[in-house]
Amino acid sequence: MDSLGFYIGVGIVVFASTNIDDMFVVWAFFVDTRLARRSVVIGQFVGIGTLVLVSVIAALLAVAVPEGWVALMGLVPLLLGISKLLALRHYGVRESNDAEEYQIRDNEHLAERRLHSQILAVAAVTIANGGDNLGVYVPLFASSPNGIPVYASVFAVMTGIWCVFGYLLVNNRFVGSVISRHGHVALPFVLIGLGVYILSGAAVLLR
Repeated sequence: MDSLGFYIGVGIVVFASTNIDDMFVVWAFFVDTRLARRSVVIGQFVGIGTLVLVSVIAALLAVAVPEGWVALMGLVPLLLGISKLLALRHYGVRESNDAEEYQIRDNEHLAERRLHSQILAVAAVTIANGGDNLGVYVPLFASSPNGIPVYASVFAVMTGIWCVFGYLLVNNRFVGSVISRHGHVALPFVLIGLGVYILSGAAVLLR
């Protein structure tokens, strides 16, 4: 029988390995000054929690997640990134603070109209980026159902740590000023790149 320490260790490794790319997503959302910090944090917990819940259900029901179909969720960050990029092109990258604030506000309004709220926007991107998570969590939970409560607890703690790291990066004295000045320009490209990467996994559906 596996020990508590074993489950905790495996949980930390699994979360870190499947959420390295999500760290960039957290950073990118924290850069958007019109996106409430609590919305980013809550959205992350909702997104990760949803992935864990779906994985638990799939594992207990012995349901395999069809290869390729999960990748279609890449449309979420792709469309969100395109909307932000179009807003950037419309208003241009200006030097004045007033123009920049107006531009970021308009970007966020576009995101909210598509996904109804900031929290849902963050959660949707997190879930769309969770193809790897599902692919690992489902067999992990199926092979050790007794460890599911421990894994879920570890993932919750690690989600909080991920948010703290992302926040500290953006607010770093040396790095934060550069990120805050140019980060809103990078956000659309981060989301578009993420969407294209996720959608690439759907290529198996064309075979």
